[in-house]
Amino acid sequence: MQVIENMKVKEKLYIEKLDNGLSVMIIPKKGIQKKYVIWGTNYGSNDSKFVVPGDTEITEVPDGVAHFLEHKMFEQKNGKNSLDVLTELGADANAYTTNDHTAYLFSCTDNFYEALDELMDYVQNPYFTDENVEKEKGIISQEIMMYDDYPDWKVYMNAVQAMYSDFPIRIDTAGTVETISHIDKEVLYKCYNTFYNPSNMAMVVCGDFEPEAMLAEIKRRLLNIKASGEIKRIYPEEPENIVKDYVEQNMEVSRPLYAIGIKDKPFEDSKNFTKEDIVKKHIAIEILLNLIFGESSDLYKKLYNDGVIMSNPSMDYEFSRGYAFVLLSGQSKDPKKVYEEFKKAVKTIKEKGIVEGDFNRIKKTIYGDYIKEYNDVTDIARMFLADYFKGINSFDYIEQIGSVNKDYTEQILNEVFAENKMVLSVINSK
Repeated sequence: MQVIENMKVKEKLYIEKLDNGLSVMIIPKKGIQKKYVIWGTNYGSNDSKFVVPGDTEITEVPDGVAHFLEHKMFEQKNGKNSLDVLTELGADANAYTTNDHTAYLFSCTDNFYEALDELMDYVQNPYFTDENVEKEKGIISQEIMMYDDYPDWKVYMNAVQAMYSDFPIRIDTAGTVETISHIDKEVLYKCYNTFYNPSNMAMVVCGDFEPEAMLAEIKRRLLNIKASGEIKRIYPEEPENIVKDYVEQNMEVSRPLYAIGIKDKPFEDSKNFTKEDIVKKHIAIEILLNLIFGESSDLYKKLYNDGVIMSNPSMDYEFSRGYAFVLLSGQSKDPKKVYEEFKKAVKTIKEKGIVEGDFNRIKKTIYGDYIKEYNDVTDIARMFLADYFKGINSFDYIEQIGSVNKDYTEQILNEVFAENKMVLSVINSK
């Protein structure tokens, strides 16, 4: 078992790739009562077109299959629902689907191994029938329609669709009522057998465990499944340009919502990019967002004091296979003013450069935030899983932040924060 130790956070990562291809990561937390397990597959809503290992023909499935699978995995042949079983054991269990991965998880303080039994049983033994698939269509259709009425989700999706014309990131994770109507048990089994192979999966365990003993417990519960070959994922060519720079919608909201998006080039478009490049760029963008629109920025203070915004916006850099974009979102009585002032602030910092003192202060704050993420087993496990599927070890952020200097950050500012790649999405009050 490989051991990676980070002295800055005083944590050790034990990682092993098993013979069947499954990657197991164990992060011991001595003296912590809470135990957390997350088991994920490198398969998300973007992966609707692919070539099965060993095949030559392209398989294309309806949008929403990854999310549909997540819903159906809990139902067992004996009539039980594994989510209910885990709850009865005192575990807090859940699952989620993103654009690039799906995960099943639980946390508990007692009955850990019984809960682990249940998790590893239902993830490895799917049960789909014509009847239960049809029943699920109604449930998921309601979920889709509910999200269509959810302003926070709509302002986000409208921004993404203003940036992307072809890449599947523009499609709702759950698909549409129309696309899920074409899903049947055969489609679900095909996608399960393709993407839920251990070689396409990873598990993270965090808590008070002896790593070797924990690994043995996991191995004991694994079915005898051989590793499969590499899955070829097929994505459409996405133009560099945005679709449109402004989109608005009227909904029942107390105050207008806004989302500012900046379309970036995916990492695959850069020659010879490394995981270090990915991490450094992500850190630089975090620093820039805080410099431009963080709580201590001139822009935030001005808009807040003028009553244009009530709180600091949510700020993020989203990226994975085939896409990357910056997103800032929040509430404002005047979203267009926020957008114009944001663009002015970006232009000013480009012209004048980054103030060294501000840069160092923000960088120090972000470093502190990275350290804090290691206080909670939930944050640790989810972070390591998501980063792993992006080809990153989460420790890399702690290690790389020191190498991100002002000159590099200004370079990223000029490369990414281009006005012709910016969009504004607004949800107005009816």
